[in-house]
This record gives sequence, structure tokens and C-alpha cells, in this order.
Amino acid sequence: MRSVVLDTETTGMPVTDGHRIVEIGCVELMGRRLTGRHFHVYLQPDRESDEGAIAVHGITNEFLVGKPRFAEVADEFFEFIKGAQLIIHNAAFDIGFINNEFALLGQADRADITRHCTVLDTLMMARERHPGQRNSLDALCKRYGVDNSGRELHGALLDSEILADVYLTMTGGQTSLSLAGNASDGNGSGDGSGSQASEIRRLPADRQPARIIRASESELAEHLARLEAIGKSAGAPALWTQLAEAKGSLH
Repeated sequence: MRSVVLDTETTGMPVTDGHRIVEIGCVELMGRRLTGRHFHVYLQPDRESDEGAIAVHGITNEFLVGKPRFAEVADEFFEFIKGAQLIIHNAAFDIGFINNEFALLGQADRADITRHCTVLDTLMMARERHPGQRNSLDALCKRYGVDNSGRELHGALLDSEILADVYLTMTGGQTSLSLAGNASDGNGSGDGSGSQASEIRRLPADRQPARIIRASESELAEHLARLEAIGKSAGAPALWTQLAEAKGSLH
């Protein structure tokens, strides 16, 4: 699946008060990997930004003088996101502004971008996974151990790069199921249809018992330190810690 992690910065909010987009930042994912392709532009909004908005993103009215208008980049932007899964934090905000920009150009077909892209809202995903907790992008960075130390102000491209890391971490784990007989084990055809895929392999009854290797004291100490770090990042004890405490031992 092709995904585009997207963020915008605006002159203020809400969009119904005539506010406009001043920055768009996107990074591309293919098969859960960053491709290196991105789309980034600052835009002349033909209105001044609210002081509160400038305090958030630091994009001044003077900086935007001479920057392109949305009409000049609309086709390139549309081609970049068309057909992709858009990954956005608080998607309703960004989608509303994007739709408005296309509507102002009289491009009715593009004025509902969800007709051309699917949308995954990481804020909604985070709220489902962490109910009752703070789920801002900064909070998720802290929870999942994503480095956002270079983020003093909001910026569309920087935030989309950080959100890509958060999304991949939040949805991490096994992404494909490898069965015996596929190409990954070097034995099958790659389509899972090889005979080995259905073959049951039984261990010999007279096999030697497996050797038990116990962790050293230093390895146990590293294990405990890792569990504590996970618990601190998640805001709750790691599941392994909870199970071990229930049994009365962390060994």
C-alpha cells in the first residue's frame, strides 16, 4: 500500500472564518518504508495569519511574501496524494482546509479529497488505544520513544516526518505472514502453493532434550532496566512486568 503522511499549517482556525493553508508537508511510505519522496511547499494565503497561529508554527506574514499560491501547486499536490492512504493526526482539520483550497479554485471534483484517497486519523487511533490519556503528537512521541527534540515549533514537513515514525511504531510488529514453502525460506515458489506448505513435520521421539541456557545476572539486570524504560514510555508497567509481579518474580 502507498501511504502519504501529511500535515498542514494555517493562518488560524476555523476554516469557516476564511483561514487558509500556509504550509503543506508530506512524506511517502511504501510497504511501511519511507521512500525518500516528499512534497513540501510554503503558500501565500492572501491574508494575514493570526498571532496565535504564528506563535505555534513561526511562519510570519513577511516570510510568505512572494511564495506561490495554492493554485500554482494544486495539480502537483493532487498528483502526489491521489490514490494514497493519507495518514494525518487530527485528520478532520487538515482535510477541511485541503477541501476548502480546492473548492476556492472551483475544482468541485477535488473539493472532497476522500473521493480520491483513503484517510487514517492517527489521533482517533491513539484515542482508541490510550483512552483518557493525552494523545497529541508530542505526547505520542514521549509514549513511543520517538525523538522530537528538534521540534521547537510546529512545521508541516517536520511534523509529517515525526508522525511517520510515530505511526510505524504505534502499528509496529509483524506485517506479513511467512508460511513454509514461500520464497522467504528458500524452499517454495513464493506463492504459498508448494507442497511443503501443507506438510506436517514431526520431531523424532528419541531426540535429545534441548539445552537450557539461563540468563546471567548482568543480563537479568539489563532485562529489568528495559522493562522499566518501556513502562516509563508507556505510562504503565509493561505486560511482562505485570505477569512477573503476579507470579512473584521477575526472573
